[in-house]
Amino acid sequence: MVNTERINFLAKKSREQGLTEEEKAEQELLRKEYVEAVKRNMKAQLENIILVDDNGKPIEKTKKH
Repeated sequence: MVNTERINFLAKKSREQGLTEEEKAEQELLRKEYVEAVKRNMKAQLENIILVDDNGKPIEKTKKH
């Protein structure tokens, strides 16, 4: 789970007084983890969508990458 409280804290501190190099590195890592979590969540949601035709019959999915 992504620590959004820490992300928000670092963003606020960055605006108000700046960050140390260590905090900047932590912020970058946390942001990357957050983006990856959002991508995983979106992918999971999209994979669970069932498309149906006009008659209500499920349409077979084709996998595209």
